[in-house]
Amino acid sequence: MNRRPSRTRLGAAGIALAGVLFVLYEAVAPRADQTTLEGAASWASNGWAFAHIAAIVGLVLIPMTWSALRGHLDGAKAERSAFLAAAIGTVGSGLTISYYGAEVYGLKAIGEHAVAEGDASVTAVGESFRMDPTALTVFLVGLVLIAVAAVLAAIAVWRSGTMHRWSAVPMAAMMVLYLPQFFLPHSLRIAWGAAVTVSALWIAVELWRAAGRRGA
Repeated sequence: MNRRPSRTRLGAAGIALAGVLFVLYEAVAPRADQTTLEGAASWASNGWAFAHIAAIVGLVLIPMTWSALRGHLDGAKAERSAFLAAAIGTVGSGLTISYYGAEVYGLKAIGEHAVAEGDASVTAVGESFRMDPTALTVFLVGLVLIAVAAVLAAIAVWRSGTMHRWSAVPMAAMMVLYLPQFFLPHSLRIAWGAAVTVSALWIAVELWRAAGRRGA
């Protein structure tokens, strides 16, 4: 029994969910001056934890989708690009998630302590580990690898002959903009998250249709 179409559909569902999680990540996370008690309270909030866990799950799902794409392209010339996308994306997501984990758990503990003590100066501890050279390097390398993986996936889709050529290009562009969007106002960060959602859904639709054609 050929199970590849079902695996491709799982990949389609995965990236659709990832897209939704990314807009939730940007929309739900509270944004406040993080040198104040209000900022500390935002770190300790359920919204902060939910948003960052959503991003973590999204980062797990994206390389899984590239792996499903590789399976769909098994034996085709574009398979190598999809394989590299899955491999590089997995490493990139792993590195990035390590930083997000600190954002979820470390900042939560610091925020709770700052609020309990009524001392906004405690937030400086959070900023020090966020800006730690090792932590920043790991985070930046992870984001670069995620972007490279998305570009490779777009190349694979372009060459696939079974999916709309442009369907993975917007997602690649959004992943390239992953790092720059951190410097945008909150409203524009939400817009970026929404663009990720739309981009992911386009890939999901194309993967689902491709799986259906292969199954037929």
